[in-house]
Amino acid sequence: MTMANDIEIETPHVVGTMTMAAAINRALADAIAEDPDVVVFGEDVGALGGVFRITDGLAERFGEDRCFDTPLAESGIMGTAVGMAMNGMRPVVEMQFDAFALPAFEQVVSHVAKMGNRTRGALRMPIVIRIPFGGGIGGVEHHCDSSEAYYAHTPGLTVLSPSTPQDAYSLLRAAIASPDPVVFLEPKKLYWSKGEVDTSVTADLGTARIAREGTDVTVLAYSAMVPVALEAAEIAASEGRSVQVIDVRSLSPFDDATVTAAVRSTGRAVVVAEAPGYVSVASEIQARVFERCFEYLEAPVRRVTGFDTPFAPPKLEHWYLPDADRVLDAIDSLHWDDEATE
Repeated sequence: MTMANDIEIETPHVVGTMTMAAAINRALADAIAEDPDVVVFGEDVGALGGVFRITDGLAERFGEDRCFDTPLAESGIMGTAVGMAMNGMRPVVEMQFDAFALPAFEQVVSHVAKMGNRTRGALRMPIVIRIPFGGGIGGVEHHCDSSEAYYAHTPGLTVLSPSTPQDAYSLLRAAIASPDPVVFLEPKKLYWSKGEVDTSVTADLGTARIAREGTDVTVLAYSAMVPVALEAAEIAASEGRSVQVIDVRSLSPFDDATVTAAVRSTGRAVVVAEAPGYVSVASEIQARVFERCFEYLEAPVRRVTGFDTPFAPPKLEHWYLPDADRVLDAIDSLHWDDEATE
C-alpha cells in the first residue's frame, strides 16, 4: 500500500487477461501510486482519458495534479517535462499521434537526449515520452506515421516498442523507473489486442525476446509486426519450414547478443517493419546482422517493410502494411538446398 495525494492507494499484483491499452493504463496507475514524483500529462489525457482512452480514470483517481491536460503545444509539453525532470520529478508525457510529436522534436534532441551528457550526469532526464504510432486503424496521414528511426538515431535516448500486453506493462514500468529518457512507441493497431499480464513480472531495458523457437530461418520484428511474423511462422510450419521469431522490442539500445545468436543458429534472416525501408531501423538491423553473422549466413538478409512513400489513405493501407504473405515471400526467396535439388 502506498500514498498518493494523501490518499491510501493499493497496488496489489494482478494476473489476468487484458488489452494492451488496459495494460498501459495499469502501468501508469501503479507508477503514480508508488512514486509521488511521477506525473502524467498531455493533450486531453485528463478528463477525456486520451484519444485512445489510455489514461482513462487516472485524473479522477489521483487528482489533476498527477494527471492533467495541457494546451495543444507539443514543444511546450516537452519543455515543461524538461523543467520538471531537472527539478527531480518523473514526467510521463503523451503525444497524441506520432507525427504530432514532431514540433517537440527539437526539445527531444537538443535537451532531453543531451542533458545527462552535457552535465556529466549531474542532471538526468527521467522522462518517458509515450507516442501512439503506426498504421492499421484506418487513419489519415499525420495519424499513422512510423518515425522510430528519428529517435533511434539520436544518442541518449532509449527507444522501446512492445508487441504484447505483458511487455506493454513491464517495459513501461521499467521505462518510468529509468533515470534516463525513454521514447515509448505504442502500436495503435495492438491497443485492443489481448493477452495475459502479470504485474509482478519485470523487464530489462535493452533486451530482445524470443517469441517463437525455430531452426530454419529467423524473422526479426518489432511492435505491430510481431503478430504478423508469428502468423507467417504458423503458415510456414504447415508447409514444413521452422521459423524462429525474435521480438526486437528495444530499438535502442539494440540487443545484438540475442539477435546474433538467433541468426547464427538458423543461417537465414528476414527483417520485418512497417516503416519505410530506406534509412530505417530495418536497414540498421539488416546491417548489424550482416556485420556479425556474415560467415554463418546461407542467404542474403531480406527486408519486408512499408513503402518509401507517405502513409497510404485508409482504403489502401492494407497494401502498404507488410502482411504474412509478404513475409512468406521473403522467406521463400532465400536459398534453400531442398528446392535447389528439385
